[in-house]
Amino acid sequence: MMTDCIGTQLVSAIHLQEVELQEKPADNPQGNRSKNNNAEEKFTVEQAVETIGFGRFHILLFVIMGSANIVEAMEIMLLAVVSPEIRCEWRLEDWQVALVSTMVFVGFMVCGVLTGYIADRYGRWKVVFGGYVWSSYFSLLTSFAPTYGWFIFLRSMVGCGVAGVSQGFVLKTEFIPAKYRAYLLPLGTIFWMTGSMLIILLGMLVVPTMGWRWMIRLSITPSIILIFLFKFIPESARYNVSAGKVDAAMKTLQWIAKMNRASLPPGQLVEPALKERGSWRILLSSSFRRTSLLLWYSWFVASFAYYGSVLSSSELLEKNLLCVMNADEEHQVKHRHESGRCYCIPFGKSDYQTLLISSLGEVALVPLNIILLNVFGRKKTLMVLQLLTAVLFMMVNICTTMFGFTVLLFLLRSLVSMNFNVVYIYTAEVYPTVARSLGMGFCTSFSRIGGMIAPFIAQVLMSQSVIQALTPFAVACVICALGNFLLPIETRGRALLQNS
Repeated sequence: MMTDCIGTQLVSAIHLQEVELQEKPADNPQGNRSKNNNAEEKFTVEQAVETIGFGRFHILLFVIMGSANIVEAMEIMLLAVVSPEIRCEWRLEDWQVALVSTMVFVGFMVCGVLTGYIADRYGRWKVVFGGYVWSSYFSLLTSFAPTYGWFIFLRSMVGCGVAGVSQGFVLKTEFIPAKYRAYLLPLGTIFWMTGSMLIILLGMLVVPTMGWRWMIRLSITPSIILIFLFKFIPESARYNVSAGKVDAAMKTLQWIAKMNRASLPPGQLVEPALKERGSWRILLSSSFRRTSLLLWYSWFVASFAYYGSVLSSSELLEKNLLCVMNADEEHQVKHRHESGRCYCIPFGKSDYQTLLISSLGEVALVPLNIILLNVFGRKKTLMVLQLLTAVLFMMVNICTTMFGFTVLLFLLRSLVSMNFNVVYIYTAEVYPTVARSLGMGFCTSFSRIGGMIAPFIAQVLMSQSVIQALTPFAVACVICALGNFLLPIETRGRALLQNS
């Protein structure tokens, strides 16, 4: 009896358990796992950017943020165009003309690190917008400068504003999917060329009739337009998540997805807030120490070579120091004052035309640049470009026709522009979000040291010896090419890091 009772209870218990299992399908391990996965799916900003892909937002971003290069190029090329005019008005010596360019780069250098730190701590958008306003304001004041001293002070303030504008490259890079960066970022050179050509055209049309002061006043027009257009560009979603502003980042990504007619990955945006933002220790940590040191020199050389090519061409044309075969009367006269100083020698129409043609070189080899970046990567491309730049610098001293000199300038401007573009791309890709703007700020500051030295070689030493002035640029490029061979990281096709 007892045994039958126990058996009956055991059977009943087993039956009851089977019934409960049938009534609770959620207890099914596979079904339960599927539901939990749907509820707990997460994605990062990197995954969101890649999923959204390229679309209308990126075209808007490319046009507006690319136009920042127009502003920067106009402010820098303005120095080459206005130098003969202020030399005449204030009776300046060569070193005083060179000091104008140097003071612009002093402002850029001092504010480069500062704006990078602020951008990592408080956001990219605020820094870039402030740079537009600052540079426009002080550029306008420059046109009213009563003396040489006021002129160089105000130009240094312009350089400080341009340092903020240059952080727009970081903001732009952080929104572009990895596979499109090697295509879109080099195309930004088109805007730099546009800015260079605009200021040369303004010089050709305005300076002879209205003077250099009105040329500067008209040159701030693009900055004023961009101040109003900049409201269409959001803050970086990568910065927002690093600062703990996940909701703001999510709204930005949803707006971009809607504009691109795409969708976000399923789930929630989840990334931890990063407290150590904008710290110089990251740049010199074991992970990035060698990269940072080599990049600082690469940026120094990129700026040294670029502004050396721009100012050298201006100086060679202004003083007719070229070794030109079959030269016309205008280019046979060596413009030198009895005391060795050069006064009141404005650019002629042919000089402006030569500068215009050489500016076209900024974009002539962009297709080649894109191919090199995608096939060989960033490191090898830098090495090739720097070696070719060294060769072209030495070829400028060869005796040739005016057409031959124009071709050499054209190719030289192409190479130095491509080199600058690649080093910008590599820097933005190699550093993590928590230190990307600061890394860019340090690099741009070192580049401005090159920009500060270049005028004294291109504009002062050039008057003594053309070959002695060109050699330092070539040697620096060769050393830099060898140094870039030691860069430890190749960034082609790599996702942007969020932290170190």
